[in-house]
Amino acid sequence: MESSSVFGVRLSLKQRYFLLLCIAAAGIIAYRFSRNHPEAKRMNRVEGLRANSSQFTLERKPFHILGGSIHYFRVPRAYWEDRLLKMKACGLNTLTTYVPWNLHELERGVFKFEDQLDLEAYLRLAASLGLWVILRPGPYICAEWDLGGLPSWLLRDPQMKLRTTYSGFTDAVNSFFDQLIKKVVPHQYSKGGPIIAVQVENEYGSYAMDENYMPFIKEALLSRGITELLLTSDNKDGLKLGGVKGALETINFQKLNPEEIKYLDEIQPQKPKMVMEYWSGWFDLWGDLHHVFAAEDYDAPLSEAGDYTTKYHLLRNLFSHYHTQPLPEPPSVHEQRAYQPAVIQQHMSLWDSLRLTDKPFKSERPVNMENLPVNNNNGQSYGYTLYETTITSGGALNSQNSVRDRALVFVDKHFVGVFDYTVQELAVPDGKGRRTLSILVENCGRVNYGKTLDEQRKGLVGDILLNKQLLRDFIIHSVDMKPAFVNRLESSAHWLSMRQQPSFPGFFRAKFYVNGSPRDTFIKLPGWGKGVVFINGKNLGRYWSIGPQQTLYVPGPWLHKGDNQVMVFEEQEMDGKIQFASSPDYGMTVDV
Repeated sequence: MESSSVFGVRLSLKQRYFLLLCIAAAGIIAYRFSRNHPEAKRMNRVEGLRANSSQFTLERKPFHILGGSIHYFRVPRAYWEDRLLKMKACGLNTLTTYVPWNLHELERGVFKFEDQLDLEAYLRLAASLGLWVILRPGPYICAEWDLGGLPSWLLRDPQMKLRTTYSGFTDAVNSFFDQLIKKVVPHQYSKGGPIIAVQVENEYGSYAMDENYMPFIKEALLSRGITELLLTSDNKDGLKLGGVKGALETINFQKLNPEEIKYLDEIQPQKPKMVMEYWSGWFDLWGDLHHVFAAEDYDAPLSEAGDYTTKYHLLRNLFSHYHTQPLPEPPSVHEQRAYQPAVIQQHMSLWDSLRLTDKPFKSERPVNMENLPVNNNNGQSYGYTLYETTITSGGALNSQNSVRDRALVFVDKHFVGVFDYTVQELAVPDGKGRRTLSILVENCGRVNYGKTLDEQRKGLVGDILLNKQLLRDFIIHSVDMKPAFVNRLESSAHWLSMRQQPSFPGFFRAKFYVNGSPRDTFIKLPGWGKGVVFINGKNLGRYWSIGPQQTLYVPGPWLHKGDNQVMVFEEQEMDGKIQFASSPDYGMTVDV
């Protein structure tokens, strides 16, 4: 599943479609299944999960894993219980989840484990519902997640070597694990908790830059009190380099291949044969078609909104054969509504919003996003960065492939064109005197997999030329779309009525009324171009008219009875209203 920069740019689209179950919808699938119920072993525990023979044991009795992935950071907290109950009703007995370092430590040394990121609450909930847990704490998780879950501030170090024993990386891992693992330890099986196994890193065999790295991660877990069974996870080729002594090797694939299982058995005889990731889907690309396939080979059991798919019913029927008692009835799905269209009432240009951003930074040369002196000197992780300088002539503007990943170019706020990976030269019109050249660069997402992780710096990563001359003396604005900025926008007195002609890029806002209890819905933006949507201050994600996805999911718990505010950042064109739908629209389809 090698990714390229192009894939990295577009991952967030399909990330929404597989929100609940990621790419490993079937997650962990062992070849023998259990009759043991988690609640039966809560007290008087003697021996946890072991892999000392061809079959797992728990409390020294045969135990079989039937598991799947639901990531707490991808599901609104209000819906955690709903999704886990649906998992259990499907016949699963084990939950797997990653831990996203980049969310828990947005700024170096500042840790967040509350609200949506309350991992301990998620573990307690799983235990209360009778689900075992296999935890996958990383520090790298892949997960079709920005930089594989590694925080972008690591890239401030020009010598950084991610996923190696380079001290700049290991020091950061140790600091994070100091905080994370102490929260995990009390939830281990041996202490009465649901965690029966912990994964050592993730798919390291496909990276394998440092033979000392996996032993370092293993020791980082053990030295902080992890005592349960350790696992690694790799595809067939990665198995050759991804293992570490003392950890059970498991395999990942998209289709059941007896030869790959045989290979696993050859390199690890007399051990349980376990599939950690059974990839049941793939991601879409912006501007492409939506990928579909027959449910017998493809798809997630639950949609982003928690709806049952054909896949769910096929799996539930299959898994029911491995239970002596009837499975619980699947919970009812949540009602979805199409609210009345919201008419845009106010707008604010990007240029006017700059007064609400952090203080601009002056620099002779362009500075990449991660190295900007913002966010307590942790740099900028996401969003847009505006680079402005003065020019005195028109001519050929060349990006030298220094734009990561896409940029709108303006002269005195008049649109000139777009730089991206395919367009690297634009014609700047002639004009009199000194004019302002503005380059608004969008970070479209860092690759999550492959050997280019160290190259994922964003913004302008090099020089820009005008008529073959280097541009210098920039003023740089961080437009990171973080909650603090969005809150300042919402309370600003600088919004203008739609009676005044809006300019682009700009922010547009409207209100819509929820009568009664809020329900899930989907925002649809026909007539709009490209941008970001916020509901009551929460970032829903990106939209782009080129599709394939044409809607954004709005969880009901993010709405409230009465007036709700929707705000859209739009780059180039807009319709006068925001529409809602009662079902998602993923665009035109094509068979994988």
